[in-house]
Amino acid sequence: MTNRTFRRRGVAAAAFVAATTALVAGSALLPGPARADTTVKWLHLEQNPSIATYWAGIAKAYEAQHPGVKIEMQYLENEAYKAKLTTLLQSNDPPDIIYTWGGGVMQEQVKAGVLRDMTGMLDKSYADSFSSAAWNALNYEGKQWGIPMLVSQVGFFYNKELMAKGGVDPAAVKTWDDLLGAVKKLKAAGVTPIIAGGADKWPLHFYWSYLAIRLGGKQAFDDALAGKGDGFASDTFVKAGELFKQLVDLEPFQPGFLGATAPDAYGQFGDGKGAMEFMGNWLYTSQKTGSASGKGIADDNLGFLSFPTVPGGKGEPTDTLGGINGWLVTKKAPDAAIDFLKFFITLDHEREMAAQGFFIPVVKGADADMKNPIFRAVAANLAASKYHQLFYDQMLGPNVGRVVNDVSTNIAAGTISPKDAAQQVQDAWALEH
Repeated sequence: MTNRTFRRRGVAAAAFVAATTALVAGSALLPGPARADTTVKWLHLEQNPSIATYWAGIAKAYEAQHPGVKIEMQYLENEAYKAKLTTLLQSNDPPDIIYTWGGGVMQEQVKAGVLRDMTGMLDKSYADSFSSAAWNALNYEGKQWGIPMLVSQVGFFYNKELMAKGGVDPAAVKTWDDLLGAVKKLKAAGVTPIIAGGADKWPLHFYWSYLAIRLGGKQAFDDALAGKGDGFASDTFVKAGELFKQLVDLEPFQPGFLGATAPDAYGQFGDGKGAMEFMGNWLYTSQKTGSASGKGIADDNLGFLSFPTVPGGKGEPTDTLGGINGWLVTKKAPDAAIDFLKFFITLDHEREMAAQGFFIPVVKGADADMKNPIFRAVAANLAASKYHQLFYDQMLGPNVGRVVNDVSTNIAAGTISPKDAAQQVQDAWALEH
């Protein structure tokens, strides 16, 4: 997730190269353990051309200050990355640096012995430069396995003009019933209420997950993890499916949404094909790059709504769902891989990336120049959140996460009952624990 996925576009970003050069020229050089003729293979899924160009500039700057070290940037599309990563990590030529969403997937990689423990190469002063929540998200069993880069929140992006066409006041959408009412109004006005990328499945699991958060709060999730009561088959998770089905029954999504990938949906929303899209804050940039024009929805026509409350729910209105994402280093990676990450994730670089609207940073003080009003609103939401839940499909590990995505999509397709969906998640969890 930086972002879950972006559509490729052949766009140059010379301004970002210049910004990178200026920034790096003033950066303090970190100790360089790299030996001569070292290649660091950096695998990621970033396809926003502006971000990728900026990162390439940082890599070139590192190479210039570390003769003999080559940073080799490799790309995979989001779904291909997740599908192939396990095989790549077990191959004879694995990447050295990989992107991570943390959670149970990272923990399984630790258990499989494919990651390198970074603890000894990351001093306290460097660790203290990050928010504690972000730093600890990539800590497991007392060891630091990664360096975080960004934090995100899932919410409803909306097109102001289309909401107005449907007679919907976004500020009045505060409860689940309000959202359902908004969907009905938009449909009556001939506006597609919500764009969704059902083919990739994970965009649909956001609904089930967030409803469970609103209904049961942190306690319900912790109890399910601990195997208390009916676990993920408890009333909280069944009810989450039932409420999601209320939305599905209104047919809120665009025609063919189950065949649309996440990038397809980004582009459709950016092209004004629907009033809302329920997605992480990375949608701000991906709807632009994914649109036919390459410009997407203008900033003054774009808004963001936090997930609505559920009457009687035990979760707090400030509870959030999202990610804390960053980078891991594989078992046989050279020291230069860790050293490069320390060079890459600094206050100066995070501050510049935040100022350019790439993402919400995790280094303390890096949000000082963040201008984007939506990102500033999300940052305020995250600051107020006492419970920030990592994406279920990552937090619960690859096997259980896959079931969460499957059953959420099946609810949306009308092929499974909410009760059976919750039971399948619980069965998958029990099988591994």
